[in-house]
Amino acid sequence: MRKFLLVGALLFAAIASYAQAPRVYRSEFITYDKREDAVTDKRDEIARYWAYKPERIAIAGGEVRFVQKFTIDATLNDYNLFLHLENAGMAYTLFINNERIADVDDPITPADFLISPYMRQGVNEIMVGVRQTRTPQLQENIIQPEFPQFENSYMFAQRRLSVRDFNIILEPDSSRQYAKLKLDVIVANDFNFKETIQVGFDIYDPKGKLKEYSVNELEVEGRSMDTLHFNPDVYHTYNFKWGDGQRPLYDVMIYIKRNGMLWEYIPLKIGFGKTVYRNKKYFRFDQVLHIQKKVHFNADSDRYKTFVAIEQLKLRGYNTLCPDYPQPKWFYDMCDKAGMFVIERMNLNSPTNSNIRTIGGTPANDPALLEEYMTRAKAMYYRTRNHSCIIAYSLGGENSGNGYNMYKVYEWIKSVEKQRPIFYEGAEGEWNTDL
Repeated sequence: MRKFLLVGALLFAAIASYAQAPRVYRSEFITYDKREDAVTDKRDEIARYWAYKPERIAIAGGEVRFVQKFTIDATLNDYNLFLHLENAGMAYTLFINNERIADVDDPITPADFLISPYMRQGVNEIMVGVRQTRTPQLQENIIQPEFPQFENSYMFAQRRLSVRDFNIILEPDSSRQYAKLKLDVIVANDFNFKETIQVGFDIYDPKGKLKEYSVNELEVEGRSMDTLHFNPDVYHTYNFKWGDGQRPLYDVMIYIKRNGMLWEYIPLKIGFGKTVYRNKKYFRFDQVLHIQKKVHFNADSDRYKTFVAIEQLKLRGYNTLCPDYPQPKWFYDMCDKAGMFVIERMNLNSPTNSNIRTIGGTPANDPALLEEYMTRAKAMYYRTRNHSCIIAYSLGGENSGNGYNMYKVYEWIKSVEKQRPIFYEGAEGEWNTDL
């Protein structure tokens, strides 16, 4: 097979921020020790994966506190530890060994943290203090399903030289005869010295045929990141168009090698095709894509019920789901597999005083809340941007006001997302919407 490699310096600011703050904005993923486990999402044999299932211990400082103990030994000295939290049920404060690490006021969007700097050899306590949000005005009138508390929360370890994130799309080439796989693998080296890593990928078509693969070596300076750009041609893809009810998916596996041994696997699924928005219309495969049947839809806590509901909507002619807030990762996986489009929305719903445009009159025009707005936007965007189902982003509920914060969020998403549009009905004719 041919091999393709371009080494560049595509460093995402949001990813790089892990060095300054514990919260990390990146794709939601874990790494597997074996390929077969990666394919089936079998986590119980991953050597450095731990489910986070804390026990309730106390009520203190207005918080209901939950704690779980982890024993860290010297074998993890060369690893970074990441904590993934979701379904806390309310806003929360994160403590590690009684040190306050982070405050999260968005109770819905999953969050990831780099916690290695706060862990020590021996017994460690990871505590979450569940509390009332300090920004209730940002999530009025939102009713979310009651998921089991801390469901799908976990801690896992990656070597300090590893894949930190990725971008992927399988899109038509300029001649419209085959596809181009655009895969950017961001590698981080958290050692103090230069290290060499081998990064590989392979891609299989929906019938299980190997289409392309490559393994390449990269030297990364200490305390830095670099990016491998893979850009192979993939042929015979027009037999497997994805979207608008068509559901064939390509299987992509990212892996790293160390001393000639396969080390970590990251499984991905990608649909062939690219949705373009121009002149107020969607286009897919150079044809107008009609998004006329769309519906507000949020995942049920029961995955099977969610799957049945999505399939029933497809049978009724719906092709686009519009969640009211970020959903569990498995929801987007489900939509990818169903060929269903999704307009992703950040967790923001603040209709009270939405028409008052004085500074602070509406939360959307209160500069004191800008950091919270940006946190919610980054968390929404980075964790799901690689899903084929995502065709657009929404800044929030239809009547959530407009102003400085909404302008800044729109500008930020536009700075990192060059293709998919941003919709916000609350813009009311202003410039911060593509509708």
